[in-house]
Amino acid sequence: MTTHGFTLTADGPFDFGASLRFVEDWPATSALPSDGRALRFAYCAESDWRPIGVTVTAAPGGVAVATTRAPGPGIRGEVARILSLDVDGAGFAKLGAADPVLDDLQRLRPGLRPVCFWSPWEAACWAVIVQRSSMLAAARIKQRIAERFGAEVEMDGRAYAAFPPPVTLVDAGGLGLPAQKEEWLRGLARAALDGVLTTEHLRSLAPEEALAELRALPGVGPFSAGLILIRGAGAPDAFPGDEPRLFAILREAYELAEDAPPAAYRRLAETWRPYRSWASFLFRATSYGVMDNRDETPAGSHD
Repeated sequence: MTTHGFTLTADGPFDFGASLRFVEDWPATSALPSDGRALRFAYCAESDWRPIGVTVTAAPGGVAVATTRAPGPGIRGEVARILSLDVDGAGFAKLGAADPVLDDLQRLRPGLRPVCFWSPWEAACWAVIVQRSSMLAAARIKQRIAERFGAEVEMDGRAYAAFPPPVTLVDAGGLGLPAQKEEWLRGLARAALDGVLTTEHLRSLAPEEALAELRALPGVGPFSAGLILIRGAGAPDAFPGDEPRLFAILREAYELAEDAPPAAYRRLAETWRPYRSWASFLFRATSYGVMDNRDETPAGSHD
């Protein structure tokens, strides 16, 4: 099989090993095999919605990327977004000088950057699938949808199922989900085909505008909108307006009052600009020593 390669260089601190460890514990990627050295996945690139296999390994100053078809600038940008290498992270390292609490986390998890979903479309589907469901059950359903409706890509002698593109799900039924969720997914597919659920579109808007537009989509509430923008489109400077789990983490970390209003958390996050998303991710991923990436949506809730 012919492969194509390119490298991505990190501006600012970056630890690919930390990204790998995060992926190993992330329910959304629980179906991926891991050897502790490479990140391998298949997805439908939003640049053309065709399936592609990707293998990422560490390289001096960044990562080496091998793909199963010629990447082009669009796919290069997508892989960079997935690993948050499309953002100059030098300034993030400096934020700790003014925030001892954040500084402690940066020292604990040096070089950890947000790891994103393969596309905002896939993040939106995950947000719907996981509502009122456990993380592991949602991951199994998402994997079954990929295996039944998505394309299979072979890498290193192993088959990987790519989550289907929106055109495949726009009229699909029998996804193994409640009828309401299946209708929501079809609505999200229509939005993706209209260009709403793309990185380029979402990151062209101010974060508040993007969140408002996402909340207007079927099945997407405040929590899901933040997930799609931050962990889907990889927007580096957005702060979720309603995320009880994150607020609880920050309340403990900064010793805020139990009844602190959302505005108090937003004021706190102002000091993290232009990396509010990165700081929020670091708090969630670390939770003061306890990995928190199993909590991608409020347990048992519907937002």
